[in-house]
Amino acid sequence: MTQSKVFFITGVSSGLGRALAQAAIAGGHRVVGTLRDQTALGEFELLGPGRAIGKLLDVTQTDAIADAVADVEGKVGAIDVLVNNAGYGFEGILEESTLADWRKQFDVNVFGAVAMIQAVLPYMRRRRRGNIINITSMGGYITHPGLSAYHGTKFALEGISESLAREVKDLGIHVTAVAPGAFRTDWAGRSLVRAQRSISDYDALFDPMRTRRQSTSGKQRGDPAQAARAILEIVGSSNPPMHLLLGTDAVARVREQLDALRAEFDAWEALSTSTDFPA
Repeated sequence: MTQSKVFFITGVSSGLGRALAQAAIAGGHRVVGTLRDQTALGEFELLGPGRAIGKLLDVTQTDAIADAVADVEGKVGAIDVLVNNAGYGFEGILEESTLADWRKQFDVNVFGAVAMIQAVLPYMRRRRRGNIINITSMGGYITHPGLSAYHGTKFALEGISESLAREVKDLGIHVTAVAPGAFRTDWAGRSLVRAQRSISDYDALFDPMRTRRQSTSGKQRGDPAQAARAILEIVGSSNPPMHLLLGTDAVARVREQLDALRAEFDAWEALSTSTDFPA
């Protein structure tokens, strides 16, 4: 029988966070899940009385995170698995977006995750064990016009995860950046914040993409329940990956991107290598 663990998952009201919480509870684990609404918290705890523990927490309120983690450690038990899942997408042409839009996107998707990691690490480090799962995106490898702020956060979280994994690898702590492709969640629906359009020069490029994104929401091939199963599998592994793509679309599109990067590097190699001092 799999040993019961304590999961701390941010953003469990819907989507992948909810699916993962349900799968972990079904697997005999206890899950502390963050929500921003008292009613949603009560509904979450009904998923598994005594094993689903709701926590009112907004990850952008970083001053509250350390106390929240200490409360869980003291009242629920040692946090074995931190899953930084809370996040959202911001859709907007860079020139049309405000710095406030960008700051909010980074506050939630990046700085909230970093604050959670900083709060949990001292406990995991003392115990010399733990898993940190950062939910990134295939958008941390590939890009689309009109999602520059979102891509910026996911590229950042990929890099942060990899560097952190190297920092804690000798301390018994495993870090995995999980990059889903298009899954059937609310990401492209009610959870996607859309900037107002104002510059007609971008209409031909961007408007069809916005329409397509809206029309395919809820029809994505990725199954959140299967993503949850995959994440539980790496948590149970003695040697989990540093990077994990989820979804056939993520695997195919990231491979295409890597091939394109390699081809571009090769095409410009002579110029790239011409910048050293003479040997």
